[in-house]
Amino acid sequence: MTPNWDHIRVFLAVARTGQFLSASRVLSLDHATVARRMSLLEAAVGAQLFSRSTAGVTLTLAGEKFLGAAEGMETAWLDAQASVSQVDRMVSGTVRIGAPEGFGGLFLAPRVGRLAERHPGLTIQLVPLQRTLSLSKREADLAIVIDPPKDGRLTVRKLTDYGLGLYAARDYLARHPAPATSEDLKHHLLVTSVQELHYSEALTYYPPAFDAGQRRLECASVTAQVEAVKAGVGIGILHHYAARDVPGLMPVLPNLTIRRTYHLVAHVDTRRIARVDEAYRFIVEEVEAAGSLFS
Repeated sequence: MTPNWDHIRVFLAVARTGQFLSASRVLSLDHATVARRMSLLEAAVGAQLFSRSTAGVTLTLAGEKFLGAAEGMETAWLDAQASVSQVDRMVSGTVRIGAPEGFGGLFLAPRVGRLAERHPGLTIQLVPLQRTLSLSKREADLAIVIDPPKDGRLTVRKLTDYGLGLYAARDYLARHPAPATSEDLKHHLLVTSVQELHYSEALTYYPPAFDAGQRRLECASVTAQVEAVKAGVGIGILHHYAARDVPGLMPVLPNLTIRRTYHLVAHVDTRRIARVDEAYRFIVEEVEAAGSLFS
């Protein structure tokens, strides 16, 4: 029996998720179908590919060897798609973009409708970057990151520098004396992120905010931080591009500016696929058009 592409596709999903159930969700198949196809694949190759346990599955030595061959088949399939796409520029299918919540929710989401209008057959998925997504494992087609990856068959392009600063609602500053120095922030409640959830040290924008004794409202969501500051809860560290045009928000200690950089990352194999290439170009164009917003 010769393995077919459907079995290979299921194998890759199981290998990457570590569970039959998770793979079934990714592929929109029922659990029994995934298990049956893996049994058929193991019979076809004549080796056990997974060690099964109550916690999930792990690749056997044979499975590790087969994974390399399976990924080669996947790359060949993606190359074929890309080749066809050069002839037929119809952009359709699904493209998944991983991005930090601030960039994805506050900058990209209001703009990405233009890409959808341009290509009615394209489904766009914006997923929050709670950690470093693996492009090699196809967890995302594109990723916007703060820390550019050093390894892997990836292309990395600097998108833009951006800044963050302290903001407070006009109503808050009417009720509390505005801080004149950073030391004065100790007398205010600071609206911050949740440090334990940071997947990168670069997300701890202002370390003194997390000192013992500093009063804080910690919000895991960037949107929640903006809303809390707008409501006059306290002083927050916000992205300039999200806060500067919000009515009622005032900069606090404007000389205290934090700088970071966004990078756009793609896998070299998927970068050539029409839908991924189109989304890639769209993101670059939108950031370049909004350059002053990030200043």
